Amino acid sequence: MAGQGQMDIGYMIGEYRFWKKEIMRLESVMWGGYNPSRSEGVAQYGIEAVMPKGSLIRSARELDQMDARERIQYKRWEKLSSYIYALDCGFEILREEKLQTIYDCLLDGMTYRQIAEHLNTSKDFVRIKRNQIISQISQNSQIRAMLTPEKTAV
Repeated sequence: MAGQGQMDIGYMIGEYRFWKKEIMRLESVMWGGYNPSRSEGVAQYGIEAVMPKGSLIRSARELDQMDARERIQYKRWEKLSSYIYALDCGFEILREEKLQTIYDCLLDGMTYRQIAEHLNTSKDFVRIKRNQIISQISQNSQIRAMLTPEKTAV
């Protein structure tokens, strides 16, 4: 998927809602509905505040003990989470308020017609702005780096 530029981001925007649901499903399978990374930054009081904390992700030992299906699920969770994070970072790239609003609506799964009605504009205006959004996000080197799989030496 990475390396095709604009087409990738457009595809990813369309898949955003599905990926969010799939991440939630995988989290419920792997952690029983609890994702340890989601509790970052949450204040704890009393005995919980002083108790030692485990790793936020699975340890190397836990990864070794996982069966093949669990490994595949974990790798999918990592991949989809990185895609969601990259798309969420797209908001920081867009400077215009209207572009941010259109981007948010697209990620929410709204159609061009729904967005046009919401903004009191035409579908063509929404399509043009969507192409600008895809172009700006695709050209950002940080987003490209997030979406490029790291090569490991074997």
